[in-house]
Amino acid sequence: MPIRFMQIQMNKHILSHIIHSKKAGKKLLAILLDPDKVDLSEVPVLAQKITANADFVFVGGSTVSNGDTEKLVKKLKAHTTIPIVLFPGDYSQITKHADAILFLSLLSGENPEYLIKQQLKSVPFLQELPLEIIPTGYILVQGGTETSVQKVSNTTPIDAGNILRISHTALAGMYMGKQLIYLEAGSGAKSPININIIGAVRKELSIPLIVGGGIRTKEQLNDAYNAGADIVVIGTAFEENIQLLDNLYT
Repeated sequence: MPIRFMQIQMNKHILSHIIHSKKAGKKLLAILLDPDKVDLSEVPVLAQKITANADFVFVGGSTVSNGDTEKLVKKLKAHTTIPIVLFPGDYSQITKHADAILFLSLLSGENPEYLIKQQLKSVPFLQELPLEIIPTGYILVQGGTETSVQKVSNTTPIDAGNILRISHTALAGMYMGKQLIYLEAGSGAKSPININIIGAVRKELSIPLIVGGGIRTKEQLNDAYNAGADIVVIGTAFEENIQLLDNLYT
């Protein structure tokens, strides 16, 4: 068996942890950090806060200057032991210093660049790296404002009122072999994913469900969990107030 294949097989612990947590009914929390918005000098404090409250750090953004993702991941690695998972806006954000990558396909859009072309561009890099690769269906849902994801991907989010379309898109992703489905309202969304949407998608899926975008309060966090989210992602709210995590569990 080739050494690289053995490394990949041995490194599938993050997805296994997510699946095991889902089966056990344990809800997980990820904090999303955008390399373009994080001052590296603040990483020690950020990492301490995240480590005490979250299960994962997601790192990525719609537009990130070349090399900034790797700088942030390396700095985080020096200050936390929780898994660092890449949430890349494009293939240039891949770095060997992370633990895993959400291998995203933007299922809600019809732009081939984010359905398959970016994925093809990433293959030469991923072949040589020991990252755990987690196939993830990414579904952008209208969150009340035009997000950076929408602008960069040149795609239109699915209308939040079209629950059938959203749930069918998620189910199609699972049928295609995705290991996770990620419902996203977008960075800076005015409102989080509606609980009726989360519930409808959860009902259709047997794989773990990630929900992110617009979550700013303990009530919104719990609503997402109770509706069926296995992992909730908080990004903008944490960027604006790192004390937010102190209030989520009190």
